[in-house]
Amino acid sequence: MRPGLPLRRISLGSTRIRLTAMAMGTAFALLVPLGMVGASAAAHASAAPDRSGARDQAGLTATAARIRNLAGTIEPHIPGIDLIQVVGADQRVIAASPAARGRGPLSQVWPSPAQPQADVEVCATGTGRGCLRLAAVRVSPSPASPVVYAGRMVSPMASSRVFRLCWTAQIGLLILLATAATWRLTGRTLGPIQLLRAQLAAINVSDLSTRIPYPSCRGEVAQLVRTINHTLGRLEEAKASTEQALQRQRQFASDASHELRTPLAGLRVRLEDAQMHPLDTDLPDLVRHALDDLDRVQGIMTDLLLLARLGATAPQAIQKVDLTSVVRTETGRRDDRHPAVLDLPERVVVDAVPGQIARVLTNLLDNAQRHATSQVRVGLRRSGSHAELTVSDDGGGVPPADQERIFQRFVRLDEARSRDRGGTGLGLAIARDIATAHHGTLHVQQAAIGGTSFIMRLPLAAPAEQASPQRPQPTPPNPGT
Repeated sequence: MRPGLPLRRISLGSTRIRLTAMAMGTAFALLVPLGMVGASAAAHASAAPDRSGARDQAGLTATAARIRNLAGTIEPHIPGIDLIQVVGADQRVIAASPAARGRGPLSQVWPSPAQPQADVEVCATGTGRGCLRLAAVRVSPSPASPVVYAGRMVSPMASSRVFRLCWTAQIGLLILLATAATWRLTGRTLGPIQLLRAQLAAINVSDLSTRIPYPSCRGEVAQLVRTINHTLGRLEEAKASTEQALQRQRQFASDASHELRTPLAGLRVRLEDAQMHPLDTDLPDLVRHALDDLDRVQGIMTDLLLLARLGATAPQAIQKVDLTSVVRTETGRRDDRHPAVLDLPERVVVDAVPGQIARVLTNLLDNAQRHATSQVRVGLRRSGSHAELTVSDDGGGVPPADQERIFQRFVRLDEARSRDRGGTGLGLAIARDIATAHHGTLHVQQAAIGGTSFIMRLPLAAPAEQASPQRPQPTPPNPGT
């Protein structure tokens, strides 16, 4: 990823501009006062030796002037302090050191009686001769008291003004460096994010397979890219699931209309034939076939209604259901051509909607009876924390490639035989949806007796003393119609 942001894309309200302005303001607020204090301290430290010597020399000269009238030449007593003058109130030089002889007053600064001493720095503009660093001391508190100037010439580079200029330049440079560093750092930080935004904007909703390449840098940006790619993957999966669900819904509507159209078309043909040839119509046979077709339509509609309601969220009364008792009751009321052989333990209890569990068993028994050659077996056992209900037949079995497909709606492996025997093609789909709603499973495998075994696993009910109120509740409605 490119570390910087193109200038043409940066607006005044951008994060980069705001962070840089904040950094510049912070640097200015911190460094300017610090520079002023530093410049003053440096200038004071540099001038301190000269000022101390000048004050001492000025004090000695003022003391001598008070003791006796000074005139002519003044001999310096402090090494390095060679410029000494005694200036009268009329600005006339009364006495001077050899180095200051012939000069006018060294300074125009005149200490007041209230502040009889002052430090003076005088720089001659445009002469390039340097600066005078002086001490000015009144000889006496009298208004007509002369003033003693003592000091020496220093290089222009050693003046306080130069120190302030140097510190000001350094502070300005530091502020510029801080601003430039912040600008570059924010550019390197926000540049990948800007590129991420452009790449995300280029991703088409119709194609979510695109992934953002991982940046060479590490840290938060890499984590953001990883999160974005993970989110894109989940969106792609959700889109695929939605498309599959829509495809299944369209296929379901098509299959449902086809399944309903077949018996209705047969019924219409028989009725139209009876209308055209009333004298040749066998009325009992017509009524019998019409009722068969209507029974088939009613069965399909009932199963479709149940499948539609299985996704509802209306709460149902969950009960302690004894699967052993349900199996005995449901098999006992049937009159099948192959009576079911039962293998049941005593009292296997699950939390379920009784009518729905009975519907699963009925659908599995109907399927087994349609395909059995000579026998149907129903077994029940405890397996860990689950109950396993098995319905087996000795029919032709289900090929491994079709063991999941048979749970889809309106799927028949032998459509002609299943339709002739009254199957709607929805029984196994309903059975699996009910098992799933009860937090269980339903799958198929080869039976020990040679055909097919359907195995439903449901969580066992907790004992009354260990029952947990947090156990999830299935929400499908009662299938009775």
